[in-house]
Amino acid sequence: MSGDRIRVTYLTQAKDLDKKAEAIAVGMTVGSWTDLPAAKQAELHPYLGEAVSSETLEELPDGHKRGLIRIDYPAGNFTPDIASLLTGVFGKLSMDGKIKLIDIKLPESFVQAFPGPQFGIDGICQKLGVHDRPLLMSIFKSCLGLPFDDLKTQFRAQALGGVDLVKDDEIFFVDDKAPFLDRIREFGKIADEVAQQTGKPILYAANLTGPVHELNERAKRAVEAGAQCLLFNVLAYGYDALHRLAADPDITIPLMAHPALAGAYYPSPDYGIATPLLLGKLMRLAGADLVLFPSPYGSVALDKQEALQVAANLTDSAVPVKQAFPVPSAGIHPGLVPQLYEDFGLQQVVNAGGGIHGHPGGAADGGRAFRAAIDAVVAGQTLDEAAQSSQPLAAALAKWGGPR
Repeated sequence: MSGDRIRVTYLTQAKDLDKKAEAIAVGMTVGSWTDLPAAKQAELHPYLGEAVSSETLEELPDGHKRGLIRIDYPAGNFTPDIASLLTGVFGKLSMDGKIKLIDIKLPESFVQAFPGPQFGIDGICQKLGVHDRPLLMSIFKSCLGLPFDDLKTQFRAQALGGVDLVKDDEIFFVDDKAPFLDRIREFGKIADEVAQQTGKPILYAANLTGPVHELNERAKRAVEAGAQCLLFNVLAYGYDALHRLAADPDITIPLMAHPALAGAYYPSPDYGIATPLLLGKLMRLAGADLVLFPSPYGSVALDKQEALQVAANLTDSAVPVKQAFPVPSAGIHPGLVPQLYEDFGLQQVVNAGGGIHGHPGGAADGGRAFRAAIDAVVAGQTLDEAAQSSQPLAAALAKWGGPR
């Protein structure tokens, strides 16, 4: 047994938080303790969890306290995969009344068993030749049921607008009119044509779907077809599916994690898994190079401090795996670029769907408006100043408004 410990923080309610912590520490590891004979206690002690601390946040009217408890689990209790980790620290406990998993602090020895991002921020910037500004990504809107030629037209417009990445919509499963490998090949040709005109590469993130046991083979066929990036609905398939994709030596392209289903985990203040852990730390650990999460600004807005903590967990340089790109998403239009830059800095991907396709001049002008806004904030200009020399940005500001 390793002597390393995994520290887990929970938010819960109890009359006595210390006793609650002690009960969880025992119940989630050896099951019982005080009734065991001394010889059996000695045998099981290396597997026993330890209640470390409690912190009362609120005294409730019914005499209970709402607060944080911290428990150390022996790292040797877990196999090096997130399925083992989440089951061991929150499996049956997640059904035990009001309790929320807030954070998991892992020892370096445990983290090193995970792939982490294969490319990370530096690798993706290197692929795109961009190091001095936030990246820009657009989303196919719409995709289901459209003829392939319409999708090609849509892809070309996005590419001509100056975006760095184009991703499929996460719901693009039924692709009989534009099959997965055909999209990769045809969009790759268009990307090359546009790059010859503009001198700028574009990465296309195709939605990786199918039965879980076929995912790695489908991903390898995508690489052989020329894929540059893959979008993956991690929570629907499980973190371990992402882990196996990232660890596969034949899957040599970046992986982009979509947050679909995340709303089933994080919104409640008393139940579920906190967003910075769910979409930050665990996504990076499992191998996502880019991670989408709700921005603080749109219709599905995430609490701003939580969104900032997601980004911090993805980019924390103290973690011994590569940094992953934060991609705050939903409700993004060019007028929000100064706020995005203030909140998330240089190391982010500005991600837009309607903010590009809804531009009065079409998707190409939507991309140009965003690029003008990004270049302006990096240069210290206001958007109004930049709009004087960018008609697409001026049109975007007229439609959606300027900075908050």
